[in-house]
Amino acid sequence: MCNDAGMEKIIGHKLNRNIYSCNGSLLLSAFTFLTDEHIQYMVQHKICLSIDDLEPVENRSKELIESAVSEVKGIFETASQTERIPIEKVERDLVPRITELANSPRLFSHLMKLQELDDYTYRHNVAVGIISTLIGKWLGCDEKTLSLLSLSACLHDIGKVKIPTQILKKPGKLSFDEYALMKKHTIYGYDMIRNSYKATCHMAYVALQHHEREDGSGYPFGVKGANLDPLSKIVAVADVFHAMTSKRVYKNSTPFYLVLKQMSDNAFGFFDPIIVTTFMQKIMESLLGCMASLSDGRQGIIILVHRDSPATPLIRIGNGFVNLKTEPDLHIESIL
Repeated sequence: MCNDAGMEKIIGHKLNRNIYSCNGSLLLSAFTFLTDEHIQYMVQHKICLSIDDLEPVENRSKELIESAVSEVKGIFETASQTERIPIEKVERDLVPRITELANSPRLFSHLMKLQELDDYTYRHNVAVGIISTLIGKWLGCDEKTLSLLSLSACLHDIGKVKIPTQILKKPGKLSFDEYALMKKHTIYGYDMIRNSYKATCHMAYVALQHHEREDGSGYPFGVKGANLDPLSKIVAVADVFHAMTSKRVYKNSTPFYLVLKQMSDNAFGFFDPIIVTTFMQKIMESLLGCMASLSDGRQGIIILVHRDSPATPLIRIGNGFVNLKTEPDLHIESIL
């Protein structure tokens, strides 16, 4: 890992020991999550790392998730107190964690950890950041756009800091007035981001438009597809997917097959069809080799995803196979 390319591969990893210069000065402390700046710093000092200097992958992923959630919580608390967002801190400390998690092969393991009820608002923003980053990669976004997308997605719900907790955590249906206030989180978020140092219009529009829909049926202004920011269209898909697959204080999680069906049904109305179809195909391909629980109680391994029908893959159960494409009454209930 002594060359620049090798060192860049460990961005987002966590050190398990202190790193010293050749003259014995402390360069980096143990438990530091490595950023691009840290890597360049070590290259300048001719420091080489080995795999033994880094936390094991599983430990790193768990720590990355919890540290990302903690970062989002701190950002939300700062925004609540100052009505400003520390954009540079988000870019420096949070985006590398989101990028690392998005590059991990254990995507659904991460997303399940981010569906917990504790600190759900913060976990949701981390999950939407990861999913949005993945969609951006699948759509061929360049690195600069991906970084902007990751940052914007993690801030999409920042306006909720101005919504009363009793509304955010209400176990029952919101009243008309409560829902009207809830919808204002998009405007609040837009205003806070626009008033923050180093914010861009894309960041602000993602906060404003992630509940808008292609056909103009969304909120807060009923803007239609042609006038929506491209990044907000991606975040809208990620936002709905994670919200539907998560358990909330007022609802249980939606069965996996029903999430995909509803998103597919809405691909030519609520959402950008290219984004939705790309997302569905790639998210199912990422599940190849994963164990799935079916609606009849059986469990099996996903071994083939049909390009023309990604939500109905081929499942291996024991020594046999079930083709969900030809079994309309059988569905994937959940990913294990």
